[in-house]
This record gives sequence, structure tokens and C-alpha cells, in this order.
Amino acid sequence: MTSLYKKIVLAYSGGLDTSVILRWLVDMYKCEVIAFVADVGQEEELTGLREKALATGASKIYIEDLREEFARDFVFPALRANAVYEGTYLLGTSLARPLIAKAQMEIAAREGADAVAHGSTGKGNDQVRFELGYLSIDPYIKIIAPWKMEEWTLRSRSEMISFAKEKGIPITVSEKKPYSSDRNLFHISFEGGILEDPWQEPPEDMFCLTVSPEKAPDIPTSVEIDFEDGNPVGINGEKMSPANVLSYLNRLAGANGIGRVDIVENRYVGMKSRGVYETPGGTVLHNAHRALESITMDREVMHLRDSLIPRYAELVYYGYWFSPEMMVLQAMIDETQKCVTGTVRMKLYKGNSVVTGRKSPFSLYDANYATFDRDEVYQQNDAAGFIRINALRLRLRALANRAYKKV
Repeated sequence: MTSLYKKIVLAYSGGLDTSVILRWLVDMYKCEVIAFVADVGQEEELTGLREKALATGASKIYIEDLREEFARDFVFPALRANAVYEGTYLLGTSLARPLIAKAQMEIAAREGADAVAHGSTGKGNDQVRFELGYLSIDPYIKIIAPWKMEEWTLRSRSEMISFAKEKGIPITVSEKKPYSSDRNLFHISFEGGILEDPWQEPPEDMFCLTVSPEKAPDIPTSVEIDFEDGNPVGINGEKMSPANVLSYLNRLAGANGIGRVDIVENRYVGMKSRGVYETPGGTVLHNAHRALESITMDREVMHLRDSLIPRYAELVYYGYWFSPEMMVLQAMIDETQKCVTGTVRMKLYKGNSVVTGRKSPFSLYDANYATFDRDEVYQQNDAAGFIRINALRLRLRALANRAYKKV
């Protein structure tokens, strides 16, 4: 095939798939391939990537530290929205993909690349998230997705391993891997392999961010989280950056067995998929944030916002982070957060994240009104008229039903 491109930027992780794809792109298009690595908190997974990418055929590699941006501009907005997909999933992988796409497009523009490439398959959600992100930024960008191309003939793990050995690509995997994983600062996900059977319990040695709740400490851990306008800004009175808040709470909550989730979710492409997730710090922040909202948010504002949570979570999960409807929805949600400021005390114990206290300088909770003891501020007889007015339509319907039954 004659070269269609002069320069391609590949979203590169250093795993088997993207390592093989990197070399395949070089061989297929006979052009410069630049590896792009987004550091969103993979930690040890980043070790040796520079040497590996260059040895595999990359002309250059960028490793961008995006941890603070990820926490501040992607995780925290979702936390402000209390975003949960299908009632359980806190969207850890979904939130990282638009940031990776954005940063990859910035490298492509800087390098004057003709195309961008990714290693996602045609079955999953990530292909949609990456490509919607690319096209939202540059509607003319060329996208190379080998798994969806006829020219791509490596359809199994064993075939890719053979290709890697043939090309001298350094790999550290075997043909048998019980599951795949994806880690970032917010969570780690596991899917595939033995987890494709929804009746199969995940093996305990799979988990890496959390201890088993049964093996967590017998003494609970107390932690206080400070919020400003819906964003966590400190722990136990100490100011912290967004990434440091997540890192600290991941360690603390993980040590107490918090944040494990095992679900069967609905992928955007239509199939169901089993995923196992660890989101220790995010689980604590989600619970704490809701607790602070309970004393700072107006009832009708809260109920309106809550009605939009499923829609917000769908937009994130499906890959529409850069869509106009997402921008409008985020602006509305952020308006609701202007007084969500204060401190929440949490008890962490054997897989549980329990609210034990909340306070705010903007609290709408007033003990003078809420008390069951004698008070001087609330006229209880006002409630009689309130109820009769609100019951009017119910009374009229009851009268109509009586008349209907007599006919």
C-alpha cells in the first residue's frame, strides 16, 4: 500500500495491542508514527514506555502528565453532578477518554500530523469516546482504527503475540491472561476473560486498589473532607490539589475495603458487558458530596438536578463530553453548586463509607424550624390550610369517582 500519511499520532499504552498496532502502522503506511501516552494515574504501568515505544518503531514519544487536569476538569465536574451510570458505575474509564483524545489532538496539531490512531475494538465504548472526541476538536481529522479495518488480520491474542515475536517487539504477556485492566487516578477496571461469565466471582488476587472488606481493619477510620462550590479541596483541614485529594482518599478508602463494584452494564453499541471496578476515593467523595448537598441545596433545585443525573451519566458514558448539550448541562449543574461549601465527616469501615457529620456556612438546615421540641418560629396550624389546598385536586377526583360509580 502506498503511504497515505506522512505522520500519525497513536494513543499508546505500551500494552500488547498498542505495541503491535504501533509497528503495524509503521509497516502499513511507511510513515512516521508518534506514540502518545497520557499519564492519568497509571503509575507503574508507565515504567519503561519511552524505551519500548522507540524500540517498537515510534519516531518519537510524548508522555504528558495529565493527572491534575484529569482530576480538576473531568473527575470533579462529574462528582459535582453526582454522575453514576445505571445506578452503580462512577464512570472512571469514561471520564479519562475525552481528556486523552483532547491531549492527543493537541500533539497532532503540534506535530502537523495527518491522522490519529487508537487501539480500541469495534465492540467497545472506547472507540466511540475517542473518535467523538477527535471529531469534536477537528471535523476533518483522519482516524485510523485498525481493529475496524479489513487490512488488519490479527484477530486473536495469540496472533498478536506471534506478530510481536516476529517483529522483535518487547512484550511481557503470555497467551493466557485471565482478564484485561485499565487504571487511572480515579479507578481501575477489569473485564474480559474469566469475567465474561457473570456467575464467576472475581478472584481476590485481581484487586489492587482495595483490600477485601473482610480483611480490612477492625477499627474504623474517620476523615473530614472540605468542599468549596462542590469541589473537594482538602482533607482533615489540609488543603490539597485535586489529584492529591484523589490519591490520598484512594489509599485511605482502599485500605478499608471501599469502592468495589461488580456490574453488568449496557454498552453504547448495544451489547451487555460485565465490568468489575475499584473506585475507593471516588466512592467516599460521592457519598460526602451528597451529604453536603443535603444541607446546602434548595429542595426543588436538588430534585431538578437529580432528574438530570441519568442523562449526564449517559452523555459521559457514550462519549459526548464535548457536545453542546453536555456544555449546557454542566453549566446548569455548576450553578447549583455555588453554595455547596463546607465539611463532611466520614467513617470508613470494612467496605462502608458512612456519613457521620456535615456542616456549612451556607446551611439551609435550621434546628429552630426542624426541632420536634417546642419552638417559636413555626405556626403548626398553618399546615392545615397547606394540606387542604394541596388536597383540592385529590378531593375533586374522589368526588368525580363517586359520581361515576353511581351511574
